[in-house]
Amino acid sequence: MTQGSESVRFGEATTDTVLHRFEQWARDTPEADALVAGPKVLTYGQLDARADRLAHHLLASGLPPGGRVAVATLQQTELVVALLAVLKAGGAYAVVDVEHPRTGQRQLAAAQPDVLLTHATHEAALDHGSGRRVIRLGAQGAGAAGHPAAVPPGARPGGTAVILFTGAAEPRAVPVPHSLLLAAYESWAEVARLTPQDRHLITAGPDVTAFAAGWTRALCSGGALVLPAGSPWRGEAIAAAVEDQRVTVLHAGPADTVHLPSLDPQPRVPAPRPGRADGDGLGSLRLVAVCGDRFHVDELAALQTALRPGARVLNVYGLAESAGTGTWFELPQLPRPLDGPEQRSLLGRPFPGCRVEVREGQIHLSPPGGGDPIPTGDLGLLREDGLLEYRGRIRDRITLPGGRSLDPYPVESLIRGHEGIGAVILREVDGARGPRRLVAYVTPRPGAPAWPPSAGLPDVEDLRAYLAGKLAREDVPLRLVPLRALPRNRAGQEDRAALPLPVLGGAPAQRAAGSKAGVRSPGPTGPFPALVAGGCGGIGLGLVALILTNVLWTGSTDLTGVPQPWAFLFFVLYLFECVAFGVGVVFLFAGRARMPRRGRGRALTAAAHLSVAYLLMAWWPQDNLYRLAAKQDWSRQAALVYTFNIPLMIAAGVVAAYVTAKPPSPFDFDD
Repeated sequence: MTQGSESVRFGEATTDTVLHRFEQWARDTPEADALVAGPKVLTYGQLDARADRLAHHLLASGLPPGGRVAVATLQQTELVVALLAVLKAGGAYAVVDVEHPRTGQRQLAAAQPDVLLTHATHEAALDHGSGRRVIRLGAQGAGAAGHPAAVPPGARPGGTAVILFTGAAEPRAVPVPHSLLLAAYESWAEVARLTPQDRHLITAGPDVTAFAAGWTRALCSGGALVLPAGSPWRGEAIAAAVEDQRVTVLHAGPADTVHLPSLDPQPRVPAPRPGRADGDGLGSLRLVAVCGDRFHVDELAALQTALRPGARVLNVYGLAESAGTGTWFELPQLPRPLDGPEQRSLLGRPFPGCRVEVREGQIHLSPPGGGDPIPTGDLGLLREDGLLEYRGRIRDRITLPGGRSLDPYPVESLIRGHEGIGAVILREVDGARGPRRLVAYVTPRPGAPAWPPSAGLPDVEDLRAYLAGKLAREDVPLRLVPLRALPRNRAGQEDRAALPLPVLGGAPAQRAAGSKAGVRSPGPTGPFPALVAGGCGGIGLGLVALILTNVLWTGSTDLTGVPQPWAFLFFVLYLFECVAFGVGVVFLFAGRARMPRRGRGRALTAAAHLSVAYLLMAWWPQDNLYRLAAKQDWSRQAALVYTFNIPLMIAAGVVAAYVTAKPPSPFDFDD
């Protein structure tokens, strides 16, 4: 099935570029705000002049025509200046990650730039004797304020404009030509209805496609681009910036939108500021574009309700190969209003100039301006109402015992239908001895208490009851792991590889928090620290027991008249008995929490826990009582044997059964 959207502008032959669009605005409105970073503002005229100066510096430094320039800086104002300068000098830019140098190094290896344009402070972290040329930002007045001559058009050949990176752990470089970058901008501008009055904020990192290609949406339409004054946008700083800078168009990832419902949709009148209109306040947002990962219809509807009347919310789906465009969805595309919560993610219709096909379940996307369909690796369905529905990723498929494949997305969508669950990832986890087990990682709904992680979440029995009759028994998750938020990568996508390993069996403390499975937390909770703590506690209690021995059993440890070395050996024996008692007490109160992960069943695990504690604790009272009992006192001897020796044998048998018992099947829900 194929879905397409055409626009006549993409069929016209043109030498136009996004750079020409920006320069036109710089000539027509040189005093208009272009970049806003806190209190600092660069106008279109100032930005154009600084980019011209840096472009002259690049050309004087020997940048070849069409040369690739990797730009690396944490100062986003300087970053935008550098991107425009590279285009003015006839090169192609690639933005690399400076905040995470290892990622930046992998991006440099993928892009193979001719020049690295960076500050001296970042050079050492990114470039380790590669031999590539380095031009330092700020050197010889590069990019400084001034009014240099414009760079001649002859220095601007066609071809590649930008090298974008995929969001995978090993990034792949994607060359994007000038024609595609412009077509993507025009396609986006047509859907978003961009105006020069817009103020844009992009939450993605500068090396992510949403920013590396998305800056054109602001600067090619005459609008202003709002940048962070310091560290990148995170959390509640996004909502604060929307309010303070009166942002009208927000480009955000799904995780960023959870902070937006806290915005007051009613306009307020802030203190007057030079060059800005008053009265837009918190109601300034007219468009929120959510991109980077799946965004469900119920989440979109909730965000729509939180904004002022008339504001739009778009779910945007695209690729680096299409410069961030592809498809878009908003609620008016639905043929009828929602009757209830919609747990699916709809990708909607293609952007102007794009085409979408679903071949054997996989989405293929043609970029604006034409081109061969690109397999996305995502699963989709073209519905009867003409909308594209997201159905998961091929790489996330789970192989169950027996070789059967399971697409987790439909199961995750069903689990999201539970009233207490906000987000979910279904993953297979290898058991210690058994086959793979299905584990559901879940987060509370937005607005639920942030701690504990399980606040408001159902336990695993509640979830199984909810899914009964909706899923096959073998597709129901065996464990439920509560998280405060799903882990995400730099591109804002859910990072399944970063999910913590669950404890397959739960623990009392974890069940009290509302789940039968916990998370192996980083820090001093591993086996070695636990053994050290238990050993220290056991020794301390053992010394207390040694002191109490002569109080409880006077004369039992009297070694008067026993020759050496036998007296010393008996004293060591008494010491070991006391320490074993202390360790047994520690294990009685602290050992149970660590045993269920072996998956031996609740009853057998409890019996083994008590047996181990008894085996350790019994020697201290038993040996002292034996030493005080007369050899011919048969009634006392029998009482001691049945009180201690027989239970010791039984305890040893329980421990043997616990060690040799076969773990339950991963789909046996009795434990």
